[in-house]
Amino acid sequence: MNQQQEYQQDLQKSQQKDFTHSWVSSSAFLFYVQVACVVAFLVGASYMLYTKRFSKPEVNVQESTLYTPKYK
Repeated sequence: MNQQQEYQQDLQKSQQKDFTHSWVSSSAFLFYVQVACVVAFLVGASYMLYTKRFSKPEVNVQESTLYTPKYK
């Protein structure tokens, strides 16, 4: 019977340390992982929008179509 008690104690210790058996610690860990992923996504998206922001292209316009046209 002593071996059975030792086995149960070892099983209980391993289950306390195991991620899947401890609902409280696993849910807190998953919450912080989700928060970190959302923050990383927002920072990455903001950085991409900042670096790829709209820039006005340089367009060649005929001089005859300007507000004050220049004719030859």
